[in-house]
Amino acid sequence: MLLSGCSDSDPTDERPSAAARLRAQAARDSGELLGRYDAVLAAHPSLAGRLDPLRAEVKRHEAAFAEGSAPPSPSGSPSTSASPTHKPSVPKDEKDAVHALAKAERELAKQRGDALLDAPAELARLLASVAAAGAAHAYLLTEGDK
Repeated sequence: MLLSGCSDSDPTDERPSAAARLRAQAARDSGELLGRYDAVLAAHPSLAGRLDPLRAEVKRHEAAFAEGSAPPSPSGSPSTSASPTHKPSVPKDEKDAVHALAKAERELAKQRGDALLDAPAELARLLASVAAAGAAHAYLLTEGDK
């Protein structure tokens, strides 16, 4: 028996691929992290000189993941957002607020490192690069504490 043209994919299927869903999730995660930066900056404007360059990188990461991610949901809402659905709490102490950002950066870097194992090559490279940047951000946020 000869099977020809067998494929798990249906050309009329408009559901996003696993890679597109992973990209969309990574974009949302970057958007949530961006929201954390924004909340810290709103609560502690004096940290702008230190946090603005890192925030700008996170915004670029969000844009890089949003490129080629899943299309907007049927409701018309975008798949990514620069502001999280809930406003993150920010410690009153600046040092604690920066430590919370560093923790969020570390956790997201680990999550991305884990996700890249199942990602297609191009997306895996992007995840690895952004995970490394997140780890560097965490280091920069805490380097003066030692």
